[in-house]
Amino acid sequence: MNKNGNRNSLTPPLKWLGGKRWLLPHLGPLWRPNKGRKLVEPFCGGLAIALGLMPRRALLNDINSHAVNFYRWLRKGLYINIPMKNDREMYYRHREEFNRLVADGREESARAAAIFYYLNRTGYNGLCRFNRKGEFNVPFGRYKTINYQRDFTKYKRVLSRWKFSSVDFEELDISPGDFVYADPPYDVEFRQYASGGFEWRDQERLARWLANHPGPVVASNQATKRILKLYRNLGFTIRLLDGPRRVSCTGDRSPAREILAVRGVDFDGNA
Repeated sequence: MNKNGNRNSLTPPLKWLGGKRWLLPHLGPLWRPNKGRKLVEPFCGGLAIALGLMPRRALLNDINSHAVNFYRWLRKGLYINIPMKNDREMYYRHREEFNRLVADGREESARAAAIFYYLNRTGYNGLCRFNRKGEFNVPFGRYKTINYQRDFTKYKRVLSRWKFSSVDFEELDISPGDFVYADPPYDVEFRQYASGGFEWRDQERLARWLANHPGPVVASNQATKRILKLYRNLGFTIRLLDGPRRVSCTGDRSPAREILAVRGVDFDGNA
C-alpha cells in the first residue's frame, strides 16, 4: 500500500521531464476526501499523479499525442517486441523510423507506441521534445544501463477505467463535480514539449478556465511573480513549496519555489 492508501499503484512507465511524483504527499490529502469524483488532468504527462492517486474514474489528457497513443495501447495490454538496447546506432535508427511512421500517418499504431517507449527510455535526460515540423529530435542519452520493460499487461486493468485524449484543455468535456488537477508546462523559458509550445497567453487562458470550474481545482506551477499574481487575482488559495528542481546554473543551488493553487477545496481536502 502506498502513502495515499492505494494497494495497486503502478510505476509511471515513461520518463518525464518535470514529473510530479514528489507532489503526491501534498495532493493526497486534497484528493482522498474527493476520491469518489472523476479525476481530470488536462496535462497528464507521465501519469505519475493518476497512478499515484489511482482514481476509479479519470479523464487524462495531454497535448503530446504520442504519449497518449502509448497510454491507449497500454490500456489494450501492450507487449513490446522491437529490439531495445542502449545503443547509439539502434537509437537513431528507431528515431528515424518513428518520424517516418508519423509522416506516413501511422502515429497511432502499436509499433509507434513501442518505439516511442524505447526513445523515451533511451534518449537524453528523459526529454520529450519535438521540432517545429513535429519530429522527435531528442539526441541519444548518456545512461550506463537501462532497464527496459516489454510486458505492460499489468497496466491494462487500471487503465481500462480511464479515458485518454489529446486536445486543447478548453475542449475537454468535464462535469461540474469533477476534481481537476492541472500541471501545465511551467512558466519558464523551456516549454517545447510539443510543437507549438505553451506561452503566457496560454497560462492566462488556463487559469481563467480553472477558475470557472465549479468543482475542486488544484494547479501546480513555478512560483514566478506573475504566476502568483495571476492565481491570487482569480481567487485561488496558494501554498508555496520547495520543488526538487534546482535554480539555474548561476551557482545558486537552492530549491526552485513552486506553488499549489486551489479553489473549491481547502488544504485539508474539504470541498
